[in-house]
Amino acid sequence: MSTSPAEPVPVVPDVLEHGRSPEGKDLTSDHRLYMQLLVFTDCRDPQPCIAFIQQTGWDAVIYQDVANPWGLGLLLMHTDPDFFVSTTAPDLRASPWADLTPVPDGTLFARSYSIGYESDLEHTLIHRPRSRALSPEWPWAVWYPLRRTGEFAKLGKRDKMKILGEHGTIGRAWGEAGHAHDIRLSCFGMDRADNDFAVALVGAELRSLSKIVETMRGTVQTSTYIEKLGPFFVGKALYQSPTA
Repeated sequence: MSTSPAEPVPVVPDVLEHGRSPEGKDLTSDHRLYMQLLVFTDCRDPQPCIAFIQQTGWDAVIYQDVANPWGLGLLLMHTDPDFFVSTTAPDLRASPWADLTPVPDGTLFARSYSIGYESDLEHTLIHRPRSRALSPEWPWAVWYPLRRTGEFAKLGKRDKMKILGEHGTIGRAWGEAGHAHDIRLSCFGMDRADNDFAVALVGAELRSLSKIVETMRGTVQTSTYIEKLGPFFVGKALYQSPTA
């Protein structure tokens, strides 16, 4: 594959998310959704944990860990990262969740992001990831982190878009067929294992989520430019907070 020079590193700091209106106007937003996946084990009865989350009013999903009968996953989300420090951390320590054993290697913490062509940034950055995580029609979830190779970062914008386009075409086809829907999050500088992204695949059937992972293994991005993938957390929702 021929490659063009990588894009120059910007000199002016830019902390905004970017999009583009149907008329071609540049759009920006500093509004984004943060998501945190916490994994636990040694749970003998999930009901006290579920009851506690229900009464908090938090946007949350509680998963049964498919690989561990004593395992739970807790997905939390908020637009303010301080929420996870000032609210959920002290409250969880004073709740039935404190009786469980954390599995730190399963923790994910990441934020929503835009690619640059989205015409509705509020939908892309806030409403879409939240609604996909909380949809009762899609209780199954596969969560995993990934890190691309340094070689991908060196590619020019055109080559990157071509590689990502192949990935995106598969994802859209599976989504339009109702088999799988993704939640794409960025975790640069936020992940304990130095991953670049955190991804969730959600859907009505686990087999469909497994098949799209298998299909994606044949793309140029996954087969050539992924340095690290996983560990995977596979769960089915025991509780999802209401979306309204």
